[in-house]
Amino acid sequence: MSFEVWFLVIGGLLITIALLSSMLKHLPITTTIIYLIFGLIIGPVGFSLFSIDPFKNTAFLERVTEIAVLISLFTTGMKLRIPLNDRIWWLPVRLASISMIVKVALVTALGFFLLKLPLGASVLLGAILAPTDPVLASDVQVEHPGDRDRLRFMLSGEAGLNDGTAFPFVMLGLGLMGLHELGDFGLRWLGIDVVWAVIGGLGIGALLGWMVGKIVLYLRQKHKEAFGLDEFLTIGLIGLSYGAALLLKTYGFLAVFAAGFALRQLELSMAKGKNSEDITVVEGKEETKEEIATDSETAPQYLAGAVLGFNEQLERLFEIIMVLLVAGMFTWHHFSFKTLWFVPVLFLFIRPICVLIGTAFSSAKKNERYLAGWFGIRGIGSLYYLMYAIQHGIPRDIAEILVSITLSVVITSILVHGISVTPLMKIYNTRRNRNVSVT
Repeated sequence: MSFEVWFLVIGGLLITIALLSSMLKHLPITTTIIYLIFGLIIGPVGFSLFSIDPFKNTAFLERVTEIAVLISLFTTGMKLRIPLNDRIWWLPVRLASISMIVKVALVTALGFFLLKLPLGASVLLGAILAPTDPVLASDVQVEHPGDRDRLRFMLSGEAGLNDGTAFPFVMLGLGLMGLHELGDFGLRWLGIDVVWAVIGGLGIGALLGWMVGKIVLYLRQKHKEAFGLDEFLTIGLIGLSYGAALLLKTYGFLAVFAAGFALRQLELSMAKGKNSEDITVVEGKEETKEEIATDSETAPQYLAGAVLGFNEQLERLFEIIMVLLVAGMFTWHHFSFKTLWFVPVLFLFIRPICVLIGTAFSSAKKNERYLAGWFGIRGIGSLYYLMYAIQHGIPRDIAEILVSITLSVVITSILVHGISVTPLMKIYNTRRNRNVSVT
């Protein structure tokens, strides 16, 4: 399509979504599904008005998905206002560690024994499909900072953590394929790619998020300075934490998530019982905004609310871009016998089994565990790891299989999870409210 037609088409799509947004909340369909259907209609499986070759445009796709993941992870970190010492945190940590390890192992077995992939490629496939998506799963995430609902919290926390904790298995898969140094008996991989990269990434992000927040609040509360341009602060903190983490050979995804979380925890520690939602600003009155942003009692809440609000807008924008890119990469060639059986096995057996194992003997109720097992939504993180692996030189024949499976999984996930999320969450919320009222 020409540049002018793209403006026309995208503009029409955005206006349509804006007009239908309130209606869609009551229907078993999400905006993501509309983006996907629209992309498929104008993409290779439809009128072929545009297409994207994942092999010719690998570098571009890697960077775009990388930026999208960073924005979504920072947003997720900002949404989680529960203190780290709260026991509810054990649920997402279990999902992002125990459940994810089991998932990688099961997918590796399927890849090696049934898909006949080499061991390294099988591990890589497991790692690519391991992370759940914090953007496409917005309907099952926490509804507001401080939301203590176990189901929403563990899915949100899992999505924030496992985009980074899947990275060691990506490196293990590449190492087994001879594309990354693992060291003798895998000791280098264990020491650097697992221990240092995970702990270092979380530590670097948390430190920078806390420091930047403290500096900004000090200048605002004590000197009435550093007010405004919260958008620059948001993007700057994402870039600072990600860049520092990569330079120190740690996982930048975990660093960005930790930076957003640390900034939110700083606000919580200084909140004096107030939430960012309690702060009201009169639109159009700049002096009112400045008074709230620099007041010693309301400055932390205003900062957290402004940063989160801007990031959520960026997240929605990149959601559209990424879903259209997925549709542009997908062709009928990607639907093969391998994906026809693999996708339902992943959704109906592997994910539920992994969640049940990871949350065994936990505080999660049976219905929460079952729903968490279903809502293992795949998306941007899987696409990033796929492009990352291709950029590192995996063989073309293996890459084509991974592309086919990953795109099929992501598209199916958008459709089946998007259609089921509204009715299932309505039932869940109704039962939860009934139990609360009885209690």
